[in-house]
Amino acid sequence: FSCHLSDLLCSLLGLLYQEYRDKSTREEIETRRLQDSQTDPEGTSPSEETPSEAEPRSTAENKAPPQISLLRNSNSRFNLWQDLPEVRNSGVLSILQPDEIKLQEAMFELVTSEASYYKSLNLLVSHFMENERLKKILHPSEAHILFSNVLDVMAVSERFLLDLEQRVEENIVISDVCDIVFQHTVNHFSVYITYVSNQTYQERAYKQLLQDKPAFREVISQLELDPKCKGLSFSSFLILPFQRITRLKLLVQNILKKVEEKSDRESTALDAHKELETVVKACNEGVRKMSRTEQMISIQKKLEFKIKSVPIISHSRWLLKQGELQQMNGPKTSRTLRTKKLFREIYLFLFNDLLVICRQIPGDKYQVFDSAPRGLLRVEELEDQGQSLANVFILRLLENADDREASYMLKASSQSEMKRWMISLAPNRRTKFVSFTSRLVDCPQIQCVHPYVAQQPDELSLELADVLNILDKTDDGWIFGERLHDQERGWFPSSMGEEILNPKIRAQNLKECFRVHKSDDSQRRKLGSRNRQ
Repeated sequence: FSCHLSDLLCSLLGLLYQEYRDKSTREEIETRRLQDSQTDPEGTSPSEETPSEAEPRSTAENKAPPQISLLRNSNSRFNLWQDLPEVRNSGVLSILQPDEIKLQEAMFELVTSEASYYKSLNLLVSHFMENERLKKILHPSEAHILFSNVLDVMAVSERFLLDLEQRVEENIVISDVCDIVFQHTVNHFSVYITYVSNQTYQERAYKQLLQDKPAFREVISQLELDPKCKGLSFSSFLILPFQRITRLKLLVQNILKKVEEKSDRESTALDAHKELETVVKACNEGVRKMSRTEQMISIQKKLEFKIKSVPIISHSRWLLKQGELQQMNGPKTSRTLRTKKLFREIYLFLFNDLLVICRQIPGDKYQVFDSAPRGLLRVEELEDQGQSLANVFILRLLENADDREASYMLKASSQSEMKRWMISLAPNRRTKFVSFTSRLVDCPQIQCVHPYVAQQPDELSLELADVLNILDKTDDGWIFGERLHDQERGWFPSSMGEEILNPKIRAQNLKECFRVHKSDDSQRRKLGSRNRQ
């Protein structure tokens, strides 16, 4: 085990990765709050001022700063690059431009956060996985599901960290880290896909073990109480690899926003980001595929067809939304509106390519009485709504199960539920605000200040400091948003975030987002021109 690596871990880390990550995102939120509160749209903060051309640039020709052994000082905790004694004593801070110092900090954070992550992984393995009491309680197959290939993940992190540390030790002014990220992502990071794809089974196995094995529950509780865990739960260690691969992509995005345009460092950052995005998407797909397959089997068992049967299970099909709505019966007359049986319950299963309309029957079953391809659905909100017709919309099936057009007048339980159904049923329908992908100059934005875990398929899980464009909102506290860093869309409670009011900050967020994804855009343009030809 490298003495450099052990020095790094001993000297840097008072913080486990969970703490490091939380501290980092909280600081990001506070920085954005501060920027948002600056009302002078023309003003530029001192840290953002462009240095005059007379200032010397940081080049190897100007000065070759002394080499250092990374973070050997034992008092270092969550340091900034510029706070390192070696950096301060070298005089390099008077040579570098402010933008270059920001870039150094962004690259340094990627390295230090990997060290913190490795420390937490090491604790997961040494403190939990290799605990002798736990080994005796768990069957080998249970241990395999619970810990998956975490040893492979830790070995990959160690190798990655060694290469990063070696780069930092070459020179106190870090030349680049994204080339190392690129190489490791391409050659080694597939272990993350394996680990994350197992997440559904891992969560279920953990819940089952807590429920079925009191001895397991007792040992885990005791291990969690150990001071080295710092009050963090066992499950917070299990989820580390998924959190890290997602965070790594954001750290590379942060570097990409700070490198010079059309430079070699921009090129390596774009390459690293593209490869990380591929891995993150594969991780997400792995998780979704496992849970979707089981969900489709469960739904298929509950359906009884009154009409011609439709095969539900398909590798390319998944559930988007399900739930109860009220279907209006009879003509819209004032007398009918006063009757108690104006609406009757129906239940909808909406898949990515199919809508199934049912009525619930005894035994947790659903009788299907109509269906239509999702592409042949149209929705329309009622214009003049009295109280009885509040949250009512029209659903049209251009071609239903009987090969004819059909209309349903449906009532939702709330305004947000109505809007959520309308957007899910007809995704191409215009939202209240135009999305990021339209390249609009300005659009309402929100910053996540409380994490949120999606409860329904049409909801979006949020991490602290996520920035989203607001596409639609409801009067009863829900927002339909599009996250800037990955363009994922979904609903979430408005209480999870704070709206970004400063138009300058919104414009900056969009500009940075376009830059990060410009390689994707150029690929799409090339593909589009080939298709036209």
